[in-house]
Amino acid sequence: MVELSAAMAERVAAPPLAPVDQAIDLTHLTRMTLGEASLEREVLQLFDRQAEMLLARMRHAAPCAVGAFAHTLKGSSRGIGAWRVASEAETVELTAVGGDVTAVTAALDRLGAAVDEARLVIAELLRAH
Repeated sequence: MVELSAAMAERVAAPPLAPVDQAIDLTHLTRMTLGEASLEREVLQLFDRQAEMLLARMRHAAPCAVGAFAHTLKGSSRGIGAWRVASEAETVELTAVGGDVTAVTAALDRLGAAVDEARLVIAELLRAH
């Protein structure tokens, strides 16, 4: 059996229990990219493109597909510390199961706002690199 050192355990620590107020949790992002600026940049660029693409697809998909796309976005969001996006994506995922188009549309609107906020922060971070 492999034993984890304290330093290794710190690198894989779970996200905070309470959502962070920032659109992107920079501490989590740094931990996930091991402090490598080039990796951070690449991950942010990938998330930016993926979030835009998935949101566009969700707006024109059947509820079952919306749920699958939202699930993917939820995982990606958690990877970079976009906790609000992850929370809203989870809401979309759960709402899509019910199939209520009005509720799904409202949830997608909230997700869209969270994605827009995260993408603005990402743009600022990429300019700073």
